[in-house]
Amino acid sequence: MEHARTQTDDRTLMQHTGWAYWPIAFIARLPFAMMTVGVLMLVVSATGSVRVGGLTSAAVGVGVVIAGPLIGDLVDRHGQRRVLVPVGLANGILLALFPVIVMSGMPEGVLLASALAIGLTAPQAAAMSRSRLLTIITARLAPGRRAQTTSRIMSYESAADETAFVIGPFLVGILAAFIAPWAPIAIAAALSFGFVIAFALHPTARVMPDAEDAAAARAPIRAVFSGRILVLVAATFGVGMFFGGTLTSLTAFAQAHGDEASAGLLYGLMGIGSAVLALGVVLLPARFALRARWILFALALTLAAAGYATADGFGSVIVWLLIMGLGVGPTLVTLFSLAGERAPTGRAATTMTLLGSALTLAQALSSAVTGRIAEDGSLGAAMIVPAVAGVLVLALGVVNALMERRPTTARAAAPAL
Repeated sequence: MEHARTQTDDRTLMQHTGWAYWPIAFIARLPFAMMTVGVLMLVVSATGSVRVGGLTSAAVGVGVVIAGPLIGDLVDRHGQRRVLVPVGLANGILLALFPVIVMSGMPEGVLLASALAIGLTAPQAAAMSRSRLLTIITARLAPGRRAQTTSRIMSYESAADETAFVIGPFLVGILAAFIAPWAPIAIAAALSFGFVIAFALHPTARVMPDAEDAAAARAPIRAVFSGRILVLVAATFGVGMFFGGTLTSLTAFAQAHGDEASAGLLYGLMGIGSAVLALGVVLLPARFALRARWILFALALTLAAAGYATADGFGSVIVWLLIMGLGVGPTLVTLFSLAGERAPTGRAATTMTLLGSALTLAQALSSAVTGRIAEDGSLGAAMIVPAVAGVLVLALGVVNALMERRPTTARAAAPAL
């Protein structure tokens, strides 16, 4: 096993990882992005109950939140390969069995327990990729390359997340419509068996801190739950709430206008703009501090979401979706960039999985709640949910800025943003 004390050189990150790493790492995210929406659609289709579907989807998110920090801690201690291989296999098996359980008419409690188990074994490839690449940057790259490469990687990873969170639900809709409601979960199982395991076994997984040095330097787990990390977790929860609320309210909007199949395509418009601008964040000047970026982009997100809530036709919805994408992508980049900087020593994987868990839980809960609002309340009320999420993210950005200005010994020792 290779360790972080490996001698650095002048090669680029791409030369260290190899080109095959990037498609493998991207496709390995898709089961995670597909499972909450796929579970929701399958259960609703089989039971005819939006309530049961929402609860089952939320159970997946709860499982992710419970297991995420634990999996992150195990990875920080034992490395990604030893943890992700059994987790990926378990998740693939559970996903493969879930359609059988649902279609056989099992009681509601069994469905919820099965969905919880899927969430508990969810392999968070996105969080692991961030942690792995940050470790390689520190271990292998020359010091002069590290800062710029880190900024670029955080932008790429957030853009990849954006794309996966758009492609995932889109694939679920396409597969369910053209094959069967069970097809998205079956495909997610196949991807988990194939690409999650390939991601776990990729040579880059071997690069980790020296075991003895890492154990001595690793911060205690309670350090991950500091205020400076938790404000990022809460804001990421807000972004997940935005994703879930937007997808579900958009589906209800399209259904109300007689074109339900267009929801995935419309959601994709937001994701395209979001991913492009997320990649463009790397071009912003360093003097544009991360705390200021958070507030500015969250403000843009909130204002666009408020416009979306008042839209009454496909034309105006498309415009507001495009503008919302310009806000949410850079916001997500900023949150994960701050997480990379603030992660306690030896706790990068734990920190990243905590944020990823919050994103998934919020998406699941928001989808369920927004669906209930649209079904039992009104479409207009459902379309307000993304704006509420935007306000939450913006408010937490202000809280973060106030925390940054608070003089502490730890802050005095940390580099300025």
